[in-house]
Amino acid sequence: MDERVRPPESADERATLSGMLDFLRQTVAYKVSGLTDEQAFARPIGTTDLTAAGLVKHLTGVERFWFAIDFAAEDVDWPWTDENPHGNFRLDPDDTLTAIVADYQAECARSRAITAAHSLDTPAKSPGMTFTLRYAVTHLIEETARHLGHLDLLREATDGRTGE
Repeated sequence: MDERVRPPESADERATLSGMLDFLRQTVAYKVSGLTDEQAFARPIGTTDLTAAGLVKHLTGVERFWFAIDFAAEDVDWPWTDENPHGNFRLDPDDTLTAIVADYQAECARSRAITAAHSLDTPAKSPGMTFTLRYAVTHLIEETARHLGHLDLLREATDGRTGE
């Protein structure tokens, strides 16, 4: 797992936004570190089907969807299936937590390269998209932070671990 680096507290807009998003991305991997596949795939909260592994897999698709597909219009695989068009946290029988985290980190690296190559004011390139890179980065900060809250609850219910 990469070391978590706190975002800059006094920087320009790009460094602030990128630093915050990277810190949240690193926290995703941190939240699931030390879990076994059995723990990561379990549903420890009886009122939800969410799993720690499913959340990380979902965030991988979200990174690809917002940065590579919608913003950059890259020709990459669609992250979800026709049966699961919105990436609703589905796990496949051959998934492992190690592979899911590695895929997430690789997708974050691709997203980081895409954002570094463009101005925050650059409009999305995919047909019909009207947002800028600034909006995509801000949206990913919100979505990643929201799902980190879910990971907090799942982790605490799984093994009692709390904290950052």
